[in-house]
Amino acid sequence: MTGAEILKDGEGARARGDNFAAALSRAIDSAGDWLARSQKAGGYWVGRLESNSCMEAQWRLALWFMRLDDHHLNARLAQSLRDAQSEDGSWRIYYGAPAGDINTTVEAYAALRCEGDDPNAPHMRRAREWILSRGGLKNVRVFTRYWLALIGEWPWEKTPNLPPEVIWFPNWFVFSIYNFAQWARATLMPIAILSARRPARPLPADRRLDELFPEGRERFDYELPRKPQADFWDRFFRTADKALHALQSFGARTGIGLFRNAAVKRVLEWIIQHQDADGVWGGIQPPWIYSLMALYTEGYAVDHPNLAAGIGALDDPRWRVDVGGATYIQASTSPVWDTELALLALDDAALIEKYPAEVDKAVQWLLDQQVRRPGDWQVKVPNVAPGGWAFEYKNYFYPDTDDTAVALIILSQFRDDPKWRERGVEEAIRLGVDWLTAMQSASGGWGAFDKDNTKQILTKIPFCDFGEALDPPSVDVTAHIIEAFGKLGFNKSHPAMVRALQWIKNEQEADGSWFGRWGVNYVYGTGAVLPALEAIGEDMSAPYVARACDWLVSMQQPDGGWGESCASYMDPAMKGRGTTTASQTAWALMGLVAANRPQDRDAIQRGLAFLIERQKEGTWEEPEYTGTGFPGYGVGQTIKLGDPLLTERLKQGPELSRAFMINYNLYRHYFPLMAMGRARKALGA
Repeated sequence: MTGAEILKDGEGARARGDNFAAALSRAIDSAGDWLARSQKAGGYWVGRLESNSCMEAQWRLALWFMRLDDHHLNARLAQSLRDAQSEDGSWRIYYGAPAGDINTTVEAYAALRCEGDDPNAPHMRRAREWILSRGGLKNVRVFTRYWLALIGEWPWEKTPNLPPEVIWFPNWFVFSIYNFAQWARATLMPIAILSARRPARPLPADRRLDELFPEGRERFDYELPRKPQADFWDRFFRTADKALHALQSFGARTGIGLFRNAAVKRVLEWIIQHQDADGVWGGIQPPWIYSLMALYTEGYAVDHPNLAAGIGALDDPRWRVDVGGATYIQASTSPVWDTELALLALDDAALIEKYPAEVDKAVQWLLDQQVRRPGDWQVKVPNVAPGGWAFEYKNYFYPDTDDTAVALIILSQFRDDPKWRERGVEEAIRLGVDWLTAMQSASGGWGAFDKDNTKQILTKIPFCDFGEALDPPSVDVTAHIIEAFGKLGFNKSHPAMVRALQWIKNEQEADGSWFGRWGVNYVYGTGAVLPALEAIGEDMSAPYVARACDWLVSMQQPDGGWGESCASYMDPAMKGRGTTTASQTAWALMGLVAANRPQDRDAIQRGLAFLIERQKEGTWEEPEYTGTGFPGYGVGQTIKLGDPLLTERLKQGPELSRAFMINYNLYRHYFPLMAMGRARKALGA
């Protein structure tokens, strides 16, 4: 019987007891077997990380820019764009998005024209008509303007100027590069070189984008759109940008370039120093692709070791995904994150002893991934030893607090085993705890990569219209760290926990929910906080906990599951609402199970029935995107509903063009297994 049929069974208590328990256990065992079979030979787990077509479009344009016209991926990247196009001609930024995205669509169109697609072909005509119907090129973001400039379709003078001299700003100065988020900093550096040199490899005459300038290029307004309610700093930075462009043009005419050349040289040194062992930069696509083009612009040949390693990573199966005649390049990779959560799922489901060989390899692999090298985080936290974990395979410069927290949660389950004590698990935990403690922000919460990365003035810079430029504390990351401390035996009187718990309470929404920064969205945030509170010894009958549980129960849908759309980041009406998914149902269940209120038992069983009924061959189908890269606000901070900043953004329309959403392909699997295992233990099923 399926889970839903069990709950509908007329045998009453017996149907809700023995039959349900058997079905739940079968689902758990089946999911455990699937997970064990999916482990990689090296001992880790990793799922595909799906994002949007900007990845393939930009790589196709980058290969053109670097004159790799015969590169074997050119045609395959173009095919991926054709395959991903929507019926209306646009490209969307996540599965099921209500509309296309102007930036992704323009970049995909440009890449296909670069490939040689006929502008009058049906798919190109639909794309062009969609672009023009949405206001055309005047509405594209800064990054898209940079790409158009690189292929000769946009004047560099009309892009935000990023002077490479910023590399010399001292750390105490507000505009120091170390006040930008990790992802923005690593991207800013190579773009500063491109902005200073203004390189372009124009498309040939028969592939230019003339059709996107229907009134002619000479009549096109290349200026950045003005904000409806621009404040002093918005106006200041627009004026400063014009002044920087004027100075750059003056220097080019007069030959005064000694100071600038020295700055470019220093930026190049910084870029080379930050290249990862796998040839990539920062573990993500933007710094990787821009760094390659910056080095190429400065005369590095494509067979130079640094460039060759970066270009060669495109063929690394850890980054490249082939589907038929198309190739997709992932925006990032998640082996550490996936391995931690897979191990945690096996532990929650009491399956550790069932798969001893798989668990042994995975725990050892995880221990080996601890980053014990210096990184950028030390600029703000200089007097603590390294001890974090990164998200990707080789991102040693940027360990993150979220991966470190979940690593500590799972390692806490092995610290009493003599075998693992001999292998150094206790030292790894000590280093991780010390590092996390030092990374706590002044507010009491934790950001993902840096401490106190909260200087709002940076979000006013024109360059920063692409999305999040800062890495402020977030509820979900802070909750995972609280949970880790609780699993390691700390209680809520620990000084770091006192501050963290107060911050968590202050961030709660009026309806009882919490915002989710790195997962979609309020279901993720709320589902992360409740287990953390239980782990640290909080009173789970407290009124604020009850409000959170009541909100989760109120969001359960008729089919028993939970779902929330990525659109919830911009549209308050979508809060907690969307197509039901396995991963989001699991998050809600883990929150309710942690509180363990008698009145929630029926909701929990209906949620479990949803997971049981939809399990197929040990796993779940989930095309929906439930992971978050950039929420889409573009203001650099978490915003609560009702906040004036959100109100201002909504006046500009509920678009998601600044958002970057992710489908982690293993979320659909290990989170449901986690939830079912915790529920079986807590409910005595």
